[in-house]
Amino acid sequence: MNAHSTKNEYLPSLIKTSAISAKRYATILTMLLSESSLKSVLHAIVRLIEEKNFGSKGSILLLSADGKRLLKGAAPSIADSYNSAIHGIEIGPKVGSCGAAAFLGQRVIVEDIATHENWTLFRELSLAVGLKSCWSEPIFGAEGDVLGTFAMYYDEVKSPRADDLALISEAALLAGLAIERDRSSRFQRLCGGIFSQMPLALLITDAKGTVLDANPSFFDIMRSSKSELAAFEPHHVFGQSPSIDLARLFEQIKSGHGWQGELIGRRADNESFNADVNVTVFKEADDSEYSYAWIFADITERKTAADIIHHQAKFDPLTELANRPHLFEKIEQQINLSKLGSSAGFSFILMDLDNFKQINDSLGHELGDQVLTQVADRIKSCLGEQDILGRLGGDEFALIIPDEVRPEVISNIAMQLNEVVSKEYQLHSHQRVFTQLSAGIACFPQDAGNLEQLLNCADQALFSAKKSGRNQFHFFTEQMQLDAERTAELYNALKLALDNNAFELHYQPIVCAKQHKILHVEALVRWRHEGKLVRPDEFIPAAEASGLIIELGRWVRFEAMKTLLELEALGLDIGMSINVSTFEFCSHDLQGSLISSIVDMGNEICPNGFPFHKLTLEITESLLMNEQVHLIKSLSQLQELGIRIAIDDFGTGYSSLSYLSDFPVEIIKIDKSFIRDVNDKKQATLVTAIVALSRALNLKVTVEGVESHLQLAFVNEKEVDFIQGYFFHKPLEKQTLFEVLAQSPDTN
Repeated sequence: MNAHSTKNEYLPSLIKTSAISAKRYATILTMLLSESSLKSVLHAIVRLIEEKNFGSKGSILLLSADGKRLLKGAAPSIADSYNSAIHGIEIGPKVGSCGAAAFLGQRVIVEDIATHENWTLFRELSLAVGLKSCWSEPIFGAEGDVLGTFAMYYDEVKSPRADDLALISEAALLAGLAIERDRSSRFQRLCGGIFSQMPLALLITDAKGTVLDANPSFFDIMRSSKSELAAFEPHHVFGQSPSIDLARLFEQIKSGHGWQGELIGRRADNESFNADVNVTVFKEADDSEYSYAWIFADITERKTAADIIHHQAKFDPLTELANRPHLFEKIEQQINLSKLGSSAGFSFILMDLDNFKQINDSLGHELGDQVLTQVADRIKSCLGEQDILGRLGGDEFALIIPDEVRPEVISNIAMQLNEVVSKEYQLHSHQRVFTQLSAGIACFPQDAGNLEQLLNCADQALFSAKKSGRNQFHFFTEQMQLDAERTAELYNALKLALDNNAFELHYQPIVCAKQHKILHVEALVRWRHEGKLVRPDEFIPAAEASGLIIELGRWVRFEAMKTLLELEALGLDIGMSINVSTFEFCSHDLQGSLISSIVDMGNEICPNGFPFHKLTLEITESLLMNEQVHLIKSLSQLQELGIRIAIDDFGTGYSSLSYLSDFPVEIIKIDKSFIRDVNDKKQATLVTAIVALSRALNLKVTVEGVESHLQLAFVNEKEVDFIQGYFFHKPLEKQTLFEVLAQSPDTN
């Protein structure tokens, strides 16, 4: 392969795609036109390539006059010790990358200097300065003679990509132009030859717009021919550009200064395109007027791709709504407008679909996505022109309503949103589904002073809406913040309380309905925090929400089981009831952990055999609505140990009477709300029905909350088995319980 053919081999790919921008070409052109020194031009070429290809270190070596040695040209990023060592090195077929490229007249790629045979003599030298790979391209003159080499070094083992090869080819062409200009008077011919092949439009005009020269790429981009080009009218070609950009362009070049920027061009067929434009201003010798070199590239595809990337960075791909980061940007803008006095404030509505997970789980994510897009369209139909809707992720949406904080207006919008979202959804599969919307509303600046606070307030209001039954909206209130702060305080305090064993158990006796003899006691956890008792209905939900209920439940069972043994040691035949949180049954793993922990505790407390038959675990009836097979198995395992299962607060939740025959339940505890008003005939009928059904299923019945003679007479009439309530005993501390039991002859 001769040197001349090697040089032209890569020009077609270079013409197709330019690795160097118009601005960079213009920089080199300006230096050449201003007759800058060869050293400065080569230095600039290397820097521009390094800027384009991050991580590379460029080097230009010049071939000596005798054609046998390589001399330093420009390598600003490579150690001086290395540059000095290779200065004057003789070229040869196996002399590194550059020596071989200059000798063979062809590109030499060495991906790993440490192992390549060309680098045997120079390996230690290059590796010592962190050079691990080198790709070298010969620099050719106009006649095909080698003028030197352009190389790209890397501090890692690296293989070139197609755009890397195009980049070093372009760099070699530019370096060749600079070297030829420096060496001979053939600069003009060489300059014209190289720029005629570059993939950027080049047009040279005089002050009147008369075309002095144009390269083929100009006619390709403009879709015109030389015969059609008499004069270049930038006002016409770039007339679709913003007027302010055109004004700056003409102001700059008329005053003798160059200009660079992006404009909108018009081709000969009137099609528009985006152009990266650079104008160089110069004067010919003895010429009083400026001439102009216009260099521009068609960047339409790049701009389109950039616009797509920009859109994807700001908008949700499924619904085309603003995504989380973009919506937060919009909120910050509204906050700034409000702080500057340009806005009276704004409202922020955080929305979440109710039970959307069930749609995804039952119908699949594809149909779930159809629902989400329809929800987005329905919400948009309710909005004003200035309102901003976004999707934060999953089934969570958010809405900014600028310049509006009046509760009555926002309430009307929220009700409209609830109404449109709640209507039936017709999917492509002809499936008909329904969903509803819960929403939390916060206003700026009334509720919050910054983005984080606003999101937190709306989230608290949304949580309140969901907690209140879903399919509704709540405004943020100060009480919500106080509740949230209290909850956060409880989370931290609960953990410390568990670590410091700061809980205690109280025990409420359960008596036989006929003899009023104490048969069981129910263990009730109490927490004294900062000198005050915290209500169980406050800290138990906090423990469940934080996951600490698992650890707390184990502590309660361990202490209650120890107390049960203490009662037995005193000769007292008393059973122990312990509440178990639904949370501890919410997965198969947790159910298994619950059973094994009870067994382990029994073995630890009483190695000779714990009296599990005296233990009753109380669960809530909502648990019976869960997946049944594994739960029945778990409850049966507990029952096999001798443990009895009771349904606590029966009748207040799902009233799951139909499930009682399937589950290994032995005791029903009727909630105190059913006997609060013994004169209520409906309530009396319900109690009668529950007792009758329990009898039919061979279940024992306990009534809670008996506090008066009237209530006692009522439950005695119903012939229940056990009674629990303040009429007989309040919850007692352990020592007090022991004293009460010691004074009761029926318990011995």
